[in-house]
Amino acid sequence: MKSLTKKILLPVLSLACSGPLLAQYTFFTPKDAFAIEISLPNSAEKRLPMYRNAITSLYVDGDRVLGGTTAKEGLSPYLFIASISKRTLATTKDLQEAVPGQKSIATGFCKGTGNQLYAGTLAHLKNNQQTGHLLQIRIGNGDAIEVKDLGTPVPGEGIFTLLSNSQGTELYGISYPGGRFFTYNIASGKVQLFDEISPKAEELKNLHDFASEPGGYLCKALVQDSQGLVYGSAPGNRMFAFDPAKKRFEFLKTPLPSVWGREVLGQVEAWAKAPDGKLYGGNAGDGQLFVLDPATKKIKNLGKPVMMNRLRALAFGRDGKLYGLAGGAPGYSHLFYYDEKGAGFVDLGNPEFKMVEPGIEQGILWRGFQLSTLTASADGKYMVMGEDEALSQLMIFPVAE
Repeated sequence: MKSLTKKILLPVLSLACSGPLLAQYTFFTPKDAFAIEISLPNSAEKRLPMYRNAITSLYVDGDRVLGGTTAKEGLSPYLFIASISKRTLATTKDLQEAVPGQKSIATGFCKGTGNQLYAGTLAHLKNNQQTGHLLQIRIGNGDAIEVKDLGTPVPGEGIFTLLSNSQGTELYGISYPGGRFFTYNIASGKVQLFDEISPKAEELKNLHDFASEPGGYLCKALVQDSQGLVYGSAPGNRMFAFDPAKKRFEFLKTPLPSVWGREVLGQVEAWAKAPDGKLYGGNAGDGQLFVLDPATKKIKNLGKPVMMNRLRALAFGRDGKLYGLAGGAPGYSHLFYYDEKGAGFVDLGNPEFKMVEPGIEQGILWRGFQLSTLTASADGKYMVMGEDEALSQLMIFPVAE
């Protein structure tokens, strides 16, 4: 079990013994940044239990942060709400109470009409199936979390990726482990399945030589452009555009950026839509940032924020900069921003924010070494990040205007 002391002190001792490395290592501690304690096993306060609190989905609604977690094998994930202004965990809900047998809420949250949100789950393997569920989530009075089970869109499979259209009337998703694309009409509950982007039998052998699990080659994120087309990646480094009106797929001529010989690892892991309509994406295979121009359907490689693979999350702040999380285990994830009109890539290093909670009123500096999730408030004022460790916390910083 990783203790708080180990997490905070051992990296410092290691760096202190490394001479010049200490001067090169960067911690990001902006003014007014803070951490909210979500997980701690020996606290009398409301907290999430160990091994069930890896924060893999986030959504900001005004002052409230809605989160979804991933649990270890055999355990159930949680939904939770935290308050930005109060800097506290407000509500927790064990998903086992609403939908038994699930292990992960990793799709993020999609906005429907009104105050309805949607998310998909991955399930524990049972009877050789991983039956995930589509969830409708509503934040009720007193920060109560209300969950409605909408069933399983793809029989016997989980939901790996989920996106809502701009009107909040239809959902688009990718199943796990088969990689089938589906649409879900929210009003009617009608599901349509498509096999155009699913890996074929002859492709799987080549894919498994590089990635042993479907999570290493299935598209992790989808995005919709201003004209309504939905973009994502297909196994084998291909990019597609889906037309919801015509129910038709088009494969783009330009593939994802990649390092020679590693093309098969191409996989979109994150998207962010810029105010001008351009689509910024992250390639998990080689950790490259790229931009897709929907007008030309051409992709431009912008380079690597850090010298690691993975580009796990992207979000624009109100300062016009694109913030993201790159890298990860066995190394550390890094917070960065990309400023097209300024410095380009800036590696901010590891966030180190002050956390004040009952029992630690004096505050401690909490460092985020394994950050998996980042989202922005609707006005771009706050960036909210979540860890995916045994003891995961929220880390929040304001963005300057």
